[in-house]
Order: sequence, then C-alpha cells, then structure tokens
Amino acid sequence: MNDIKYYLVKSKAIPEVLLKVVEAKRLLENGTAETIHDATEAVGISRSSFYKYKDDIFPFHDNVKGQTITLVLQVEDRTGLLAEMLRIVARYQANILTIHQSIPINGMTSITLSLEILSTTGDISSMINEIEAQDGIHQVKIAGRE
Repeated sequence: MNDIKYYLVKSKAIPEVLLKVVEAKRLLENGTAETIHDATEAVGISRSSFYKYKDDIFPFHDNVKGQTITLVLQVEDRTGLLAEMLRIVARYQANILTIHQSIPINGMTSITLSLEILSTTGDISSMINEIEAQDGIHQVKIAGRE
C-alpha cells in the first residue's frame, strides 16, 4: 500500500528551507547556477537540505499541464465580477470547462470553476493570485486537481 499523500499548500505556510530548495532548483534549471553547491550557496541553504527535500517539493504550475483544476470562490454578488474573473482566465489561456454559480445569499455567492490547463496556459499560481486580488473576491480555494 502506498502511504504517500500530496497536499496543496499556499507558500506562506511552507517552511523557508523548502522554498529555498525550490529556488535552488530553479537556479539550476535556468543555468544561473552551474552546480548544486553554487545554487545552495546562492539561496542560503546547505547541500544536505537540498538533497533531503529536492524530490519532495516542486512549484504547483510545474506539473498541471494537461490536467483539470477546480476552483471554489466566495465572491460578492456584484455586476461584472464574474466577467472580470473570466477575462483573467482567458488572459492566462486556460480552457473553461464548467462554471457553476450558487444563488446569492446576503450579497455573497459561491462559484465553482473547472479549468483545463493547456500547454499554452500561463503560470496557474499567478492566475489564482490575480483572481484572488480582485476587489469583491473573498476566498479562492483549489478544490481538486485531476
């Protein structure tokens, strides 16, 4: 039986050493650092920390291409807000599969948005952050990923 579990966690909840491992991996991938020693020194972690965690953390956008992601949003019931969210999704070139909006209660509504992530889709983390930053959007959660 496989006991490995995966979690989606916002970066603010991740220990700094893990974020530095991701940064070191990025430096190696883009050629800014030639060796693991150079990369770990540049980000301020030990090589042993890098080796300990390198296979266990990766940016979310690195392996969602060709998959479906479902977002659940809590938003104000305001004219044009859904249209602005959809413009952001279009700008990042994700394919909208389904949209479901609940009936507004007390000026708030819930929206479930399923997106197909294409090879042309931009950085999903940035897209979600941009949606979340819109005035009137109170919460964005990733409900699932297939």
